[in-house]
Amino acid sequence: MQNSILDTPIEYLKGVGPHRGDILKKELQIFTFKDLLNFYPNRYLDRTKYYKINELTYHLTSEVQIIGKIIHIKTVEQKRGKRFVATFMDETGKIELIWFQGFKWIKENIQLNTPYVIFGKLNHFNGSFSMPHPEMELLSEHKQNLRSGLQPVYPSTEKLVQKNITNRSINKIMQQVFSETQRFFTEVFPTHLINELRLLPKNEAFLNIHFPQNSELLAQAEFRLKFEELFFLQLQLLSKNIVRKQKIQGFPFDKVGAYFNSFYNEHLPFPLTNAQKRVLKEIRSDMGNPAQMNRLLQGDVGAGKTIVGFMAMLLALDNGYQACLMAPTEILANQHYIGIKELADKVGIEVGILTGSAKTKERKDIHERLESGKLQILIGTHALLEDKVVFKNLGLAIIDEQHRFGVEQRSKLWKKNVIPPHILVMTATPIPRTLAMSLYGDLDVSVIDELPPGRKPIQTLHFFEGKRLRVWHFIKDEISKGRQVYIVYPLIQESEKLDYKNLMEGYEGISRDFPLPQYSISIVHGQMTPKEKDAEMERFVKGETNIMVATTVIEVGVNVPNASVMIIESAERFGLSQLHQLRGRVGRGAEQSYCILMTGNKLSDDTKVRMETMVRTNDGFEIAEVDLKLRGPGDIMGKQQSGVLNLKIADLVKDQEILKLARHKAIEILKDDINLEKEQNQTLKTILQKMSEKNIIWNYIS
Repeated sequence: MQNSILDTPIEYLKGVGPHRGDILKKELQIFTFKDLLNFYPNRYLDRTKYYKINELTYHLTSEVQIIGKIIHIKTVEQKRGKRFVATFMDETGKIELIWFQGFKWIKENIQLNTPYVIFGKLNHFNGSFSMPHPEMELLSEHKQNLRSGLQPVYPSTEKLVQKNITNRSINKIMQQVFSETQRFFTEVFPTHLINELRLLPKNEAFLNIHFPQNSELLAQAEFRLKFEELFFLQLQLLSKNIVRKQKIQGFPFDKVGAYFNSFYNEHLPFPLTNAQKRVLKEIRSDMGNPAQMNRLLQGDVGAGKTIVGFMAMLLALDNGYQACLMAPTEILANQHYIGIKELADKVGIEVGILTGSAKTKERKDIHERLESGKLQILIGTHALLEDKVVFKNLGLAIIDEQHRFGVEQRSKLWKKNVIPPHILVMTATPIPRTLAMSLYGDLDVSVIDELPPGRKPIQTLHFFEGKRLRVWHFIKDEISKGRQVYIVYPLIQESEKLDYKNLMEGYEGISRDFPLPQYSISIVHGQMTPKEKDAEMERFVKGETNIMVATTVIEVGVNVPNASVMIIESAERFGLSQLHQLRGRVGRGAEQSYCILMTGNKLSDDTKVRMETMVRTNDGFEIAEVDLKLRGPGDIMGKQQSGVLNLKIADLVKDQEILKLARHKAIEILKDDINLEKEQNQTLKTILQKMSEKNIIWNYIS
């Protein structure tokens, strides 16, 4: 597309002007001619059929279109104000057209006994029909206009309606922008790709998305524009990955030495699954190259990501480098420290932990041992990012639960060395593959998609409030077998006081139903100090208490193999991924574990789907797919990532097949012409450069 005319400010389009231009900018973010062309309809009305008045029936629920003449007009007084009524007729009968407001202009401009096309919804009263506030157009203009049988309906806002910018107004300015710009559309794809995929040419795609000639051409236009949007998203992410591998040097860990081998051969606590072996191979291959590794490791709750991360650390140590692991919370950092220290002690490795609550003396000691290289592995929270934390030679940084860290924070880890360390991002929140392809297209993705052998799948059950006695009876049975139980209450951010009240009321009820000395209860909530929380957690971990009553603070980082029951109160208030994370707190031992979802009786359709999904499957990836369909990509990834998915026409849920095709074609083109130097790829290269100009360095950081 030639830019000059398409970048013209919208107020310079005939029929818009400064006043309308301001409203379009504020309400619809339409600033230029190009923005208007990329403002797509959200549905279409079928205007192929013209009704005769004697064909109208009160069963007609959609809008109807009639050709006829206005033969009489009048103003009728009513209790509140007036209404304007016109008698409209064709050769088969009459109906009334009615306006309750804004009819001054209609009254002044209406032409009697002249053919009009009217369009609108029918009202049926006392055996006769009327049409309130119809769309009207002179038949002569109707025949001349750039229109189609399928008429576009554009998204609107209350402000636009108030300012009389109707769907018809948008339609008119869309026709105007087409007449001024159509000859400036240029093709962006190489000819071979257009021919191979039988893509509609760019100008025809734009024309048929706004003024479809028929439903077949509309479908072709939608496919073409969705493919283009997803193709450039993929091209940008994939080329970034290639550029990063070319430009950003890492440490080639070419040695597999004593630490790795002795741990693998003598101290592995359980045999690795095939999925763990595959992922480890991918990591070893990455770290053996001079380019910096930037890999996302996805795995479901309990899939064994930590041991894979630890073995990647051993590769760094074997090559003379240090490693660190950063976790989002102190609880999780402590959990990792306990687990990794136990493994590291077997092969004589020094491990330290650094969190916000570390004493000054401890910190000083850690800083000195880290800088001298004596401390080989450091685990911690955001405290790792402080300037005082200086490594002798950091070779690998592992970031757990990555979506909880800002990109800027992650970038600080890069600067801990002259050559950036290899980066391994671990997440226990499975991301649907389609979303991962779009959000992390510039990261290499590894997936651990099988659980360690011997793990019994958690049984999930859904009960309404009326079955509480049955659930309590079941808990008592489990405790009598020596097991422990979690009871989790929702956390509603807006109201900490209300959360606290709900939790305390629940705690009091549970204390009555499970009295001392037979039962003992721990409680953990957001208003406790970290020290108090740790003390209560510790009692539960040691088995001094049978029941842990908590808010969602236990969502991550609690590992009690003896806990076999997770009860989630008011489960309707939780999202699917959160329910799945909470369920993952049990099922860590050899015994059969259970997750019980307690809800009220009135459930929305979405909530029913969430409960059914949890009961049906333990597969985090399947759950993530359902979550994506229910909530959409923006909600799942949170504000931090939403900019990545600011798509105009494509939909990641509905258009998964187009996304896969777009990625496949982008890979094909880059494999054949990595820097897009060939003549046929020059337009792609130009567009890619423009896309990159709008982005900053953060794109390089996972």
